[in-house]
Amino acid sequence: MASEEFTQIYDAYYTRIYKYVCYRINNHYAAEEICSHIFEVVISKYSSFSPEKSNFEVWLFAIARNAVTDYFRSLKKKRAVFSLDSILDMVLAKPSPEDMVIQGDNNRALFLALAKLSDKERNIIAMKYAAGLKNSEIAELLGVSGSNIGVVLYRSLKKLQKELDKGGFLYE
Repeated sequence: MASEEFTQIYDAYYTRIYKYVCYRINNHYAAEEICSHIFEVVISKYSSFSPEKSNFEVWLFAIARNAVTDYFRSLKKKRAVFSLDSILDMVLAKPSPEDMVIQGDNNRALFLALAKLSDKERNIIAMKYAAGLKNSEIAELLGVSGSNIGVVLYRSLKKLQKELDKGGFLYE
């Protein structure tokens, strides 16, 4: 892979990959390391990429998903626990102190609601909203139909809304 080609890929996909990883693991520093690893894999495995099998974006996010899975496996080996408390801090602009208090309460409610979803549901939501993938791309990545992804997203968002309503979430 030529360095110009890698630079184009990196510039085009780094932000989306980073947001996806941050959403999934909730650790800014580890997300940076994982992203570095993902792009190292892209360089080393690029020659094995086959456009006939899938498009580049699906291939790249498969690498990212596997890297996140490996991260969680390593945590289980270390018996570490992660929290969902600061995901939005990494992707949103810094608000005023008053807004931070309101946002903190809303974030807590959101993360508690997200924690009630299955890992599959959280992963699909991360791919859709953090990484910006299309339903068809998520479906190809997970080996299911696009309509299945649509149904899972719809049901997951309904579950989230129900949990947020129970928790007194303030919609703006």
